[in-house]
Amino acid sequence: MIKEVVQVGDPVLRKKCEKVTRFDGELAALLDDMRDTLFKEEGAGLAAPQIGVPVRAVVVSVEEGYFEFVNPVFVWQKGEQTGAEACLSVRGKAGTVTRPDKVKIVFQDRKGDRYSLVARGFFARAICHELDHLDGILYTDKATDIHSSED
Repeated sequence: MIKEVVQVGDPVLRKKCEKVTRFDGELAALLDDMRDTLFKEEGAGLAAPQIGVPVRAVVVSVEEGYFEFVNPVFVWQKGEQTGAEACLSVRGKAGTVTRPDKVKIVFQDRKGDRYSLVARGFFARAICHELDHLDGILYTDKATDIHSSED
């Protein structure tokens, strides 16, 4: 089901999210709703708090494919890249953000099984952006030269 994307100013976007402890139909429905909302919005990623649910779950859709990360944690980060970012929760704005160029995360899937993944380039950027949401951090907290995305 497509959900409304919470906008900047809503306190849920500044909360440190709770770890997922139940891998059940409720989690599966949340992840499905996040996927449907992400695809409708045509974004690269969406974190659960962006639809008002303060739990540690994100979805990412990039050239490498569609991914669901539950309870994701960075193992390491390497290198540096600087580029443009925007956010579905900060409509009409964009900015320049420096992020790691390569990351490794460990995470669980919707069933609770554990995995690790290495991402680089834009995929790494998307993961970093979404994982920041889980700690109440918006890209605007890190961005330089924030401007209207219509510019």
